Amino acid sequence: MLRAATQAATGDDVMGEDPTVNALEAYAADLFGKERALFVPTGTMGNLCAIMAHCHYNKSAEIILGTRSHINLYEGGGYANIAAVSCKEIPEDENGMFSLELVRDAFHLDNDDHYAKSTLICLENTHNMLGGVALPSSYINGIGKLAHDEWKEHGMKVHIDGARIFNAAVSQNISPSALCAGADSVSICLSKGLGTAMGSILVGETEFIRLARRARKRLGGGMRQAGVMASMGMHALLNHVDRLAEDHDRAQRLAKELQNEGFWLPRNGKVDTNVVFFALPDNSKLKKEELPPLLYEKYGVKIAGGYSSGGRLFRLVTHMDVNDEGIDVALEGITSLCV
Repeated sequence: MLRAATQAATGDDVMGEDPTVNALEAYAADLFGKERALFVPTGTMGNLCAIMAHCHYNKSAEIILGTRSHINLYEGGGYANIAAVSCKEIPEDENGMFSLELVRDAFHLDNDDHYAKSTLICLENTHNMLGGVALPSSYINGIGKLAHDEWKEHGMKVHIDGARIFNAAVSQNISPSALCAGADSVSICLSKGLGTAMGSILVGETEFIRLARRARKRLGGGMRQAGVMASMGMHALLNHVDRLAEDHDRAQRLAKELQNEGFWLPRNGKVDTNVVFFALPDNSKLKKEELPPLLYEKYGVKIAGGYSSGGRLFRLVTHMDVNDEGIDVALEGITSLCV
């Protein structure tokens, strides 16, 4: 990956003249079955560019999104304070889905002065706060059919926050294009499981990407010799996707062994991809606040805590820098400190 970066051909991407960025965007668009793509510095910017582009011509826009979605919880409220759109939150079930009935209830036209106009439905795949659950293509197609057929005349669109979309595709043995066929746009993170230093890709129709590029400029995301970073993204797409299955296997091992030791896991321990949430057993020797610092101090393992109501859940994420030995150490540390 570093060799690819040092050898990358570069140009001015603000002017569309960086050949490596252009190649990455073309490859990503083709991979997802969309017309065009846009390279952006971060996933948060990718999602915000998507919202701004989809809502560009509707200055009283409202987006429909999940209560526990990353866009809603962890992206600084950018849809409101930067994109100037309102949101309608819908609760997801444990599989990361909200029912079509709830979406219909949330939908508003602009024929009533009391309401903002529903413009965009945002999904998240995989769903971070629900333990990396993977949405199937059948569900995405169902949401897409609702937006594109039932509300076609109103211009309703569907965006997927696909920070870990390749995890979803690999776990279901489906191509990214087939998985995301029901969506108008997808943001794809090139770091996280794919292992690049930075960068995300936004894919969609040509006019959507034109508006997203304008949004990227206003957000300060225009980059000059960005091919150095884009080359690493291309390397990741060509070499690091299939190996995500190894991360899933390790996450499932973590979940199984923690559950066997009496730890509580959502969905009765079912893990789709590379994210594992767990809570301490009732007879734990440690309080929840004590585990992260002690685990790092004694075993060198970093975990995040404070999730869910009351902050009882911890999150473990497997990735290409975590091997089987690392799983062994994490399990030994957690169980020996708590049980």
